[in-house]
Amino acid sequence: MKKIKLIALLVAFGSMVAFAQSPNTLTDKEKKAGWKLLFDGNSFSGWHNFKSDKIGPAWKVSDGAMYLDTTNKKDWQTMGGGDIVTKDEFENYEFTVDWKIEACGNSGIIFNVVEDPKYDYVWKTGPEMQVLDNACHPDAKIDKHRAGNLYDLIESKTISVHPAGEWNQAKIISNKGHLELWLNNVLQVETEMFTPEWEALIKGSKFKNEPAFGKAKKGHLALQDHGNQVWFRNIKIREIK
Repeated sequence: MKKIKLIALLVAFGSMVAFAQSPNTLTDKEKKAGWKLLFDGNSFSGWHNFKSDKIGPAWKVSDGAMYLDTTNKKDWQTMGGGDIVTKDEFENYEFTVDWKIEACGNSGIIFNVVEDPKYDYVWKTGPEMQVLDNACHPDAKIDKHRAGNLYDLIESKTISVHPAGEWNQAKIISNKGHLELWLNNVLQVETEMFTPEWEALIKGSKFKNEPAFGKAKKGHLALQDHGNQVWFRNIKIREIK
């Protein structure tokens, strides 16, 4: 019980520090370290829908955050929505983004995405850090499908997600095959990609029949339309040389 309370306090303190800075800005220290903003807080400059040069009208910007308006939901995605990706590709990097999700919502942060006509969705190639309301979305009952997990590949043993409607800070570090996923300053997943063990994880997952999944060593970063309202801000990246 004491350990759980300590983790909760550390998560809360870390979140207070992370969100003390004005959204969508870089400090002098961050600039010196090589950080770049991928979202200016006002526009979708540097982003587009997967396999398109435009952004669907369901993606909007308000109060310094980009969000998905799911008023016109169709099947499991949104009319005028769809997954969005960065204009640029990245290989070795540290990436951070704040997110919040509606009650019982589902979304994802997908990386190393290959944008090619032969792939219908970003998840055909890119692994995903899960974005989820653990309290009531059905996926929360499935191992490896909870917030912060490497979706359907590795389950985190520590839960640090905040409730629906509250901001979370996600961090992905991908450096020469070494992968770390962090949520609210708590390490969720650490693994090595592009190894026999990595291939075994894929073969044991729902992606086993996707020949290009998890193979790319660089690619686009993507934010998923899974038919639920979701918000993103403070999207930053530092390329590792």
